[in-house]
Amino acid sequence: MPKKKKLNQILDMPREINKVDSKITVVSFDEILIENYRGILEYEEFFIKVQTEIGSININGFSLELEQITEDDILIKGKINSIDLERITG
Repeated sequence: MPKKKKLNQILDMPREINKVDSKITVVSFDEILIENYRGILEYEEFFIKVQTEIGSININGFSLELEQITEDDILIKGKINSIDLERITG
């Protein structure tokens, strides 16, 4: 186990603090917050694909918008129908 990860465990730090793990917060069917993302792979009004360290997050819906983007977080708003996760294998 890497030293930083072990230290975070000992200090009982939230996993997303280490900037490797992503955190997905679904606020409602109209809002989703993704913390610690790597990039936006696709962006359409009906589909957004966000890259994370361990895979991608696919958001399907209508009138989807990138409401707020920072270096670490992205807030997506619109009529969200489904969220799919794709794990990187290999």
